[in-house]
Amino acid sequence: MPRTDTPARRRTSRATEADLEDLRRVAFGAAYRMLGSVTEAEDVAQEAMLRVAPVGMVDPAVVNPAAYTTTVATRIALDVLRSARVRRESYVGEWVPEPLVGDVVAAGSAGREAAAHAELADDLSTAFLVLLETLTPAERAAFLLHDVFGYPHRESAQVIGTTELAARQLTSRARRRVAARQDAAADVRAGAPDPHAEELVRRFIAATEEGDVDGLVALLADDVALTGDSGGNVPAGLAVSRPVSGNVAVARLLAGFARRGAPARIEATVVNGGPGMIAYADDSVGGGVIGTYALQVSGGRIARIDGVINPEKLRHLAPLADLEAVAAELRAAGRRRRAPQAPDGPPSP
Repeated sequence: MPRTDTPARRRTSRATEADLEDLRRVAFGAAYRMLGSVTEAEDVAQEAMLRVAPVGMVDPAVVNPAAYTTTVATRIALDVLRSARVRRESYVGEWVPEPLVGDVVAAGSAGREAAAHAELADDLSTAFLVLLETLTPAERAAFLLHDVFGYPHRESAQVIGTTELAARQLTSRARRRVAARQDAAADVRAGAPDPHAEELVRRFIAATEEGDVDGLVALLADDVALTGDSGGNVPAGLAVSRPVSGNVAVARLLAGFARRGAPARIEATVVNGGPGMIAYADDSVGGGVIGTYALQVSGGRIARIDGVINPEKLRHLAPLADLEAVAAELRAAGRRRRAPQAPDGPPSP
């Protein structure tokens, strides 16, 4: 927690624009880890900066502005998470965090030293955030503050609004629950990035666009799991209604979109600090983002795929595709495939 002086001795000083942007990133990083929502994290970061540096002024009595910003942003995010709990529990289908596309290390160190870039990417991974979603708001805050941000339990308790003993118990309970689920999911935060991930993704995209089932099976782990988050906001035929497991089942599902004539292209990108893809609609149907896919690579094969196609979770990646137009083209392609073929020559007399 930042140290402050007495009110009579407090003075303010104007932070540079770069300083304020660094603090805004820290606020966003803390809020995003708490909420798994880019939109909500941006709102929290804005509110936090109004409290940390009103009118561009930072109190010089705050010894560690980054830690103070983390504290303020976490408190605000905790309130948001508690108020959103009922809405999240009634979410349609599988929940996957709103994707961060590109360099997520720059999303803020949440008050820690900037040396552990790989760990920062781990803390923002899609699979890890899905695990955090299983915790209560207080457990999530306690776990992040202590195990991720490095806060002592006493300071975590002050942020959460509980006792030091309770904060310690919340962290311990959350740690056990996360560890149990990590074991079941092959430890979503283990090890260094796979050095062959980029080539693996390139081959995966090529096999998907070619509808090559055998090629996909060779790239997927035997027990690969694919989850799609549509939020009930996607036309029929585009969404994955329930998780799909097994390399053959997932390969057939992915290859099916290409074989059905999906008017789309896929590009490799970074999603939440790890290998991923982004799907775009063809210009023939208006272009725009269809969805993002975070890939977990383990042992040289793809072990997990988390897709987000819910437009409400992709607005920060605008422009978005017209999914109704994409679905309509898929239906039209299906009718063309089923239509009887015209004879090659004139009919016999």
